Amino acid sequence: MTLNHRRRARTFTVALAAGALALAGCSSGGGSDPKESKEPEMTSQGITLGTPADSTGPAKELPGAQKGGTVTVLQRDAFEHLDPGQIYVSDELIMQTLYNRTLTNYRIDDKTGKVKLVGDLATDTGKSSDGGRTWTYTLKDGLKFEDGSPITSKDVRHAVERLYAPFQTNGPTYLQQWLSGDGQKYRKALPDGPYKGKHLPKTVLDTPDDKTVIFHFDQPRAEVPFAVAMPNIGAVPPEKDTKEKYDKAPVASGPYKIKDFKPGKGVQFVRNPHWDPGTDSIRHQYVDTYDVSFGHQWVDSTRRLQAAKGGDRNGMTFTNAVDPSQISTVLKDKEAMARSMTETQPYVDVVSINTDRVKNKKVREAIAWAFPSGQYLQQFGGPKAGEIGGGLVGPTLKGYNTSFDPFQKRKYPGGNAKKARELLKAAGEDGYELVYGYGNGDTHQDAAVVVERALERAGFTVQKKEIDQSTYYTQIGKVDNKYDLYRSSWGADWPSASTVVPPLYDGKNVYDDSANYSHLDVPWINKEIARVAKVSDLNRATAEWMKLSEKIFTKEVPAVPTFYNRLFTLWGPGLGGVKWNAVYGAVDPTAVFVK
Repeated sequence: MTLNHRRRARTFTVALAAGALALAGCSSGGGSDPKESKEPEMTSQGITLGTPADSTGPAKELPGAQKGGTVTVLQRDAFEHLDPGQIYVSDELIMQTLYNRTLTNYRIDDKTGKVKLVGDLATDTGKSSDGGRTWTYTLKDGLKFEDGSPITSKDVRHAVERLYAPFQTNGPTYLQQWLSGDGQKYRKALPDGPYKGKHLPKTVLDTPDDKTVIFHFDQPRAEVPFAVAMPNIGAVPPEKDTKEKYDKAPVASGPYKIKDFKPGKGVQFVRNPHWDPGTDSIRHQYVDTYDVSFGHQWVDSTRRLQAAKGGDRNGMTFTNAVDPSQISTVLKDKEAMARSMTETQPYVDVVSINTDRVKNKKVREAIAWAFPSGQYLQQFGGPKAGEIGGGLVGPTLKGYNTSFDPFQKRKYPGGNAKKARELLKAAGEDGYELVYGYGNGDTHQDAAVVVERALERAGFTVQKKEIDQSTYYTQIGKVDNKYDLYRSSWGADWPSASTVVPPLYDGKNVYDDSANYSHLDVPWINKEIARVAKVSDLNRATAEWMKLSEKIFTKEVPAVPTFYNRLFTLWGPGLGGVKWNAVYGAVDPTAVFVK
């Protein structure tokens, strides 16, 4: 994920990473028996649009909550970015909720976990006009940065316009593309960002006064309220914008500010005295300090949080999972299980098929029938790590079809070799050679053996090629890469397949570092994506995106779904207010308190 433009998986190192962090090495076969514990139901995550009243602070107090104390946060992966414009992986996405506010945001009910999209910097989720082509946001009164200066519309405009600058390469691009052009074309509208005194025209982005922000699009955009909840659509004071250096010391608008960031080691968040709880219906400011440290492999964080000694009594993690080798031990520990959660994440792991190289659809169908999704999942932790996937779009999205499984991955967790052999024979492709690229971590190596055996049983000849995990996404992201199959992972940015289908399967997105790893460029798909993008009714649009995802899978077979991610995680007994952020697929810190 910190790998250019998309909310993709951060692969690597040691295990199935949480949320936008994806899979990496852990001991094979460490999964629990599915009978040992009840997993979360794989149901669609409904998010309702809140009212202006829902957007009005302060957030409802938690029973028993008190102020004070330090929370220790154990993370495996170091935060690469603090600049909200550059953030697009789940650990950083959840981290930025402490100090960064956006036009809209997600309010999570502390008891039920239900999610509402509400106004954050804005008074509501936006007002549309001109058939959905114009969206107007009014800023709340009393908003301030950490230095006490007021937050105005010019700061929001600057936050948006700086995303056009060449150094902004990692964050989401929905709003920029909707305003100024698909792919990388939008950058031409403001090639230097706002740094040489130029701005987007008022016909695109208008700030007629200090409180008003108006976006003008060339076609209806039903999902603008969700797009402006992304971390890069917030407020950045122009006079404090240090461009690339802003990545190390951004100016806070939320309840916490950055005190001490040591790249590769850790970061401390302390209270922001200029944050006004009366303007914020989402966050609390119970804790004095969040002390985040990096480099904690899952074995380490699991052991420490289960034992909960010393400072670890007040410990948690945003995205570290229980290590697969320790799952059975934790399941037997009733005290630890009382402070655990197992939640479905918005991330879908697939094996992408390079359609530039594997042109025959029958061969792609044979791959889909042969792939051992269940055995593959077992290498990463079994049922506690995920559920076998039937389609390209996950169960947290609105309109998810629980019965959709055209290649019967749940019925044949080891693959259906017989069906695959029949397809290969009918295509005249017996012995078809596949080059399977995989990361060089232990778990991926074990998984590669499972994949190789299943595909060879189905009549394929398999050539395995290791890829250095530190450059994995760079290698598979090359349009002229020399692999036929390779794992990738993608998380929806909000619960609509609109954040999955276009970035992954639109022909406009076939370029180096794009998330279209299948290199799919099919006229009927491109036409359908353009059509559905213009649907102005949100409910109708989300249903159409889901139908299109299913049609793409069955008609083109650009990838094989392997599993829908889950996170099984622990926290210390000294903490209250721990809850789940279903949008980011991570543990939410915004209501945490020290008991």
